[in-house]
Amino acid sequence: MHALVERFRGLFSMLVREILKFGTVGAIGVVINNGVWFLLVHGPMADSHAKAKVVSGIVATLFAWVANRYWTFRHKRQPNKVRELIQFLVINAIGVGIEAGCVWFTFYVLGLRDTTSSFIAGGVVGLALGTVFRFIAYRYWVFAAELNTEPEFADDIAAHDQQRWTETERLRQVRAEEVRRDEVRQGLESDGR
Repeated sequence: MHALVERFRGLFSMLVREILKFGTVGAIGVVINNGVWFLLVHGPMADSHAKAKVVSGIVATLFAWVANRYWTFRHKRQPNKVRELIQFLVINAIGVGIEAGCVWFTFYVLGLRDTTSSFIAGGVVGLALGTVFRFIAYRYWVFAAELNTEPEFADDIAAHDQQRWTETERLRQVRAEEVRRDEVRQGLESDGR
């Protein structure tokens, strides 16, 4: 029972840290996205708000990938950076699709065509659903490598499993050595008879 409680505690601890880090990265990403957009529409892209939004979205997405790779999920990153980046971009495209789908549903199905309704549908409901989707997809698909034995994750489930495996392997080696000694002792005893 104690092992089960320890496994749950480690898993819960790791999940809470990941969620807090993911939320921090997301909040900074929103600031970067909106800040870059604001600078662009009040500067070199004053006549093209849509293009400015694409550029700011790309900058924010690249920031999010780097921050999630090297901070949030650093213990689970893939060795192949290009593959990981492509998976990350696919997940973000689906997340944007979820947000746009909420706006589409509100606008065309519900018939709510005012700006406030569209903002709430995409910027609140869609963003929340997209964020949940992104977190799950990042954690279980993009950043899905096995946990390593970094000291910071000593309380996590993978570290417990590694420690348990190491202890089991050590006991197995001790037992094998005892068996070898017994066999040698029995061989010497049988030779002495």
